[in-house]
Order: sequence, then C-alpha cells, then structure tokens
Amino acid sequence: MHSKELMELMAEACDDKRAADIKIYNVKETSPVTDYFIICHGNSERQAQAISDEVRDTAHKNGLDIKIEGQKQGKWILCDVGDVIVHIFLKPEREYYNLERLFKDAGDTIGG
Repeated sequence: MHSKELMELMAEACDDKRAADIKIYNVKETSPVTDYFIICHGNSERQAQAISDEVRDTAHKNGLDIKIEGQKQGKWILCDVGDVIVHIFLKPEREYYNLERLFKDAGDTIGG
C-alpha cells in the first residue's frame, strides 16, 4: 500500500469515530521517520481510545503492523503505522503541546 493510500485509510478511521479537527501534514520531504502526520482529538478519554481502537482495527484488517502508545491514559495516543503516524489527543493536551505549530513549516497541510 502506498503511503498516500495509508494516510487516507487512517484519516478515514479517525473520521469514522468522529475525531475532531483532523489535520494531515505531508512531511515526506522533511522527515526521515514518516511520510504523514495525522493530528486530531477526541472530546473524552473514551472517545480518544475508541479512535485509536478504530485505527488499530483498520491497520490489522489491512495486514499492517501498528504500534500504539498512551492508549490506557487516553490523553495523547500515538499510533505508528510506519509511513503514517496518528496523534490522538484530548483537546486540552492538543492545545498545550500544539504539534501543529511544530509541523506547520515541516510540510504541506492536507486536511482541516
């Protein structure tokens, strides 16, 4: 699967669980680690965990490896699907860490 297709699949998984304010950054030219960052948030820990569950299930259904960190706490969940990294926050944590500020110059914004 090409990285753009993977990004679209993961963004759709986030959207399926009603993730808020989904932003996608194309960082192929600036990141040696990944091609896309997806940043979104849930309105509760339970919703953030449901979003990460959907990302995991979608990855597994498509035969993809995934690593997830922070799911038990549910305030900042990182889902690493190789060419795509999904950051799922609670809104206060998203505002505090403000990853968009870090990535705004790193690549093109695709979503949001």
